[in-house]
Amino acid sequence: MRVLVLHSHPVEESFGKSLFRLTCDSLTKAGHEVDACDLYAEGFDPVLSAEGRRIYHDYPQNMTGLETYVERLLKAEGLVICTPIWNFGFPAMLKGYFDRVWLPGVSFDLKDGKLIPTLRHIRKLSAVVTYGATPMRAFLAGNPPKKIITRVMRVQIKPGAPVSYLAHYDMNNCTDETRAAFMAKVKAHMETF
Repeated sequence: MRVLVLHSHPVEESFGKSLFRLTCDSLTKAGHEVDACDLYAEGFDPVLSAEGRRIYHDYPQNMTGLETYVERLLKAEGLVICTPIWNFGFPAMLKGYFDRVWLPGVSFDLKDGKLIPTLRHIRKLSAVVTYGATPMRAFLAGNPPKKIITRVMRVQIKPGAPVSYLAHYDMNNCTDETRAAFMAKVKAHMETF
């Protein structure tokens, strides 16, 4: 299976970058073809310009300058999002990727004002995320990233496709042991992805 792994953490020596490398390595060892998309390392521009917004609904003009990212998304059969959660949301880099690449004509069509998902070729979806907050604080805040992955994105991919959400909460109080346990969980999950 061709798996697109999206990563959005700018710090090379971060735990998040270690999780990204572990995810890619584990998927590769499991026999998958991995497309490792490190948005910061690739210099992705997350800013939706005024012109980009003007042509947002004009497919295929809306893909101008984004063709490579669109092609990678359309070739993916599996998708893994590997990211920190900051202030109960995705980093601006990842949010910008969704705003700029998941376009009309790419991730959905609009017919008579009705949204029709078009990422049905994606057969599996996983998220590997870290939070500074505890699970309770995330729950009380409504945990928007978890809902986006497990509810919004779930309906955009193949109906009935497995969706998993692996989260290491309370990074503000993590230990070598909690990080090692989470890495073992991620490795085991990716080996059976």
